[in-house]
Amino acid sequence: LFESLKSKDLVSWNSMLTGLSRTGLSEDSVKFFSYLRSSNVEVDDYAFSAVLRSCSDLATLELGQQIHGLAAKSSFESNEFVTSSLILMYSKCGVIENARKCFEQISSKRSTVAWNTMILGYAQHGLGQVSLDLFSQMCDRNVKLDHVTFTATLTACSHTGLVQEGLGLLNSMEPVYKIQPRMEHYAAAVDLLGRAGLVNKAKDLIESMPLKPDPIVLKTFLGACRACGEMEMATQVANHLLEMEPEDHFT
Repeated sequence: LFESLKSKDLVSWNSMLTGLSRTGLSEDSVKFFSYLRSSNVEVDDYAFSAVLRSCSDLATLELGQQIHGLAAKSSFESNEFVTSSLILMYSKCGVIENARKCFEQISSKRSTVAWNTMILGYAQHGLGQVSLDLFSQMCDRNVKLDHVTFTATLTACSHTGLVQEGLGLLNSMEPVYKIQPRMEHYAAAVDLLGRAGLVNKAKDLIESMPLKPDPIVLKTFLGACRACGEMEMATQVANHLLEMEPEDHFT
């Protein structure tokens, strides 16, 4: 379809590149970016952001650094979309220090997305306390919090064993921050308790949820039951999941 277009404008190029990146066709996305540049099309922030996210998925540090250099030469290094993608790329490639440098370069105009990406980057590196510190800074600086902020911070607590901090965050979402917890927040909290070996507390949390637990929450709980050797409870959860998704082989 793309090749059949007689007139390809920047929007059509970006739509193709972004589509490849978002659908997980990361290698094709990178190749298409090269094709775009060889066609003398002006690369904008959307194109840089998309291809950097593909580099994140592929964990290709060298290529990501090359594209970082191109973005800097094109004066897009401080663009909020590009910066967030750079933070993600360096975090996924294991260079959290470079991710933080990119984050610090936009200190005067950090978006919520950039903060969220940095918090999640530290979470993935097991630096949950640093993630919590960033969350506190967001609050102190009146940066707008969103659902992703809490998912990232709860994930940080989960990966670092900060049980009380994570539960406190979940319980304060609605009364303090006026954000209603979603299924992904409960799943993160179940994972937090499961990793800490608190399977019964995870069960209590699921039963007290104002929402009916979806398969993601139950699969998280199932993994916790199995990891803790609670096989009877695991069997019950697995049977429930089979009723919900009879064709799913996870159970």
